[in-house]
Amino acid sequence: MKGFTLIEILVFLSIFAILLGLASSSFLNSSDKHRLQKAVWEVHSRLNYARFKAIFDGTKSRILFNPAGYTIEKYNPETGDWKMEMGNILEGVNIQANNSPVFHPQGTVSNLASIMVSNTWGSYKITLAISGRIRIAKLE
Repeated sequence: MKGFTLIEILVFLSIFAILLGLASSSFLNSSDKHRLQKAVWEVHSRLNYARFKAIFDGTKSRILFNPAGYTIEKYNPETGDWKMEMGNILEGVNIQANNSPVFHPQGTVSNLASIMVSNTWGSYKITLAISGRIRIAKLE
């Protein structure tokens, strides 16, 4: 009966452990990249959501940004105040915005904003034009 020796098994296990370590370290390094891209996608989609919400509901909506996430609010013209509609915390990224954009029923926006989304992997800048156009740029 022929089998593997203890030395052959140990060599195989050590090579396997080295390959597994290399694969896991590259996976861990890419998780920051995916968190950043997911956060940029979510901020972009929520800006579009707030704009279309204002158009379809016929009332203003705005997005408030904080370092950990965002909050979407809807304007109540009867009481003259803002009511929170939804929000989210984006893990693994930092968000900085110079303003809180307000979307109007005509589809335009006031309080134009530049939003920086960043983490250890990199940074993206999201800019919002008065027409409601959203532009994303990766910063080097």
